[in-house]
Amino acid sequence: MPLFTVFTPTFNRAHTLHRVFESLQAQTCSDFEWLVIDDGSTDDTPALMARYQSEARFSIRYLREPHRGAHHVHNLALREARGQLSIKLDSDDGCVPEALARLKHHWENIPAARRESFSGVTGLCRDQNGHLVGSRFPSDPLDCSAAELEYRHKVRGEKWGFLRVDVLRQFPYPEDVPGNFIPESYIWCQVSKLYVTRHINEELRIYWTDAPSLVHGPSSPRTNAEGHRLMFKMVLDLESGWFFTAPLRLLRAAAQYSRFAFLRGLGLAAQFRGLKSFGGRLFWLAALPVGFLLWQRDCQRFPQS
Repeated sequence: MPLFTVFTPTFNRAHTLHRVFESLQAQTCSDFEWLVIDDGSTDDTPALMARYQSEARFSIRYLREPHRGAHHVHNLALREARGQLSIKLDSDDGCVPEALARLKHHWENIPAARRESFSGVTGLCRDQNGHLVGSRFPSDPLDCSAAELEYRHKVRGEKWGFLRVDVLRQFPYPEDVPGNFIPESYIWCQVSKLYVTRHINEELRIYWTDAPSLVHGPSSPRTNAEGHRLMFKMVLDLESGWFFTAPLRLLRAAAQYSRFAFLRGLGLAAQFRGLKSFGGRLFWLAALPVGFLLWQRDCQRFPQS
C-alpha cells in the first residue's frame, strides 16, 4: 500500500495534464500512486492517460465518470484511495521533484504520540515563474488549525499539502446537491474543529497561472447556490467563536449565506432554522440587509428564466 495517493480530478485538461505527469515522474520519493478521475472529458484525455500508464514508473489508476461535478469526484477519490495520505494535485499544476519526499519528512518528524491529532502537512506554492504565491507562515513549523491560520495569523493565498485519508473520510461532501461545486472550505471547517495541521515554509507546488479558463463569460450564481450556502452555513456554525478576532470576515460570510439562501428560494424562517449555532444566527441577523441587497443585485444581473 502506498503512503500517498496523489489525486487529480480532470475535465478536458489533456493540454495541461503533462505538468502533473512530468512532476510525478521526477519525484525523489516513489511511495505513491496517481489516481486520476476524469469527470466526463470529451477531449483526448483517455488516449493520453493510456500512454502515461505505459510510460510511468509508478502506479496510475484512471477512472472515467459521467460529468457530475467536483464534489462527486472528491468523494469517489476518497473511496478509491489506497494510500494513507491524500494529496490533490490539480490537472493544470505541478510540483517540485522533492515535494513528496519533503512532505513525508515533515510528517514523520511529528512525534508518533502526537500524530493522531494532526490532519496533515501543508506547504507553500510558487507560480511557473518561481514567484511565491500568497503569504508565508509566521513561523516554521507552525502547528495550528485551518481556522486559526485564517483568523488569527491571517495567512492568505494558495497553499498545498496532504490530509490523512481516514480524516477526510469522516467529512464527505453531500451528493444530493444541485449544481456541480461545493467550496473546499466546507470540509476544512469541519477538519479544523478536530485536528491541527503542520505548516511549513517550503515552496512545493507549482501553481500555473496561464491555463486558459474553461468558463466563458460570467456564470449565474444560481448554478451552485446550494453548494455555497452549505459552505457558508458551515462557517457560521463552526467558526462564529472567532468573532472578536475577525468580525468583518464572519459578517461577510453571514451576508453570503443569506444571499445564496435567497437564490435557493429559502425564506427568512428557513434560513434561521438552517443555522445551528447561536453566534451564527446573530451574524446572520446582523448581515441580513447586506445579503438581501446582494441577492437583489444577482436577480438584476441574472434574471431567472
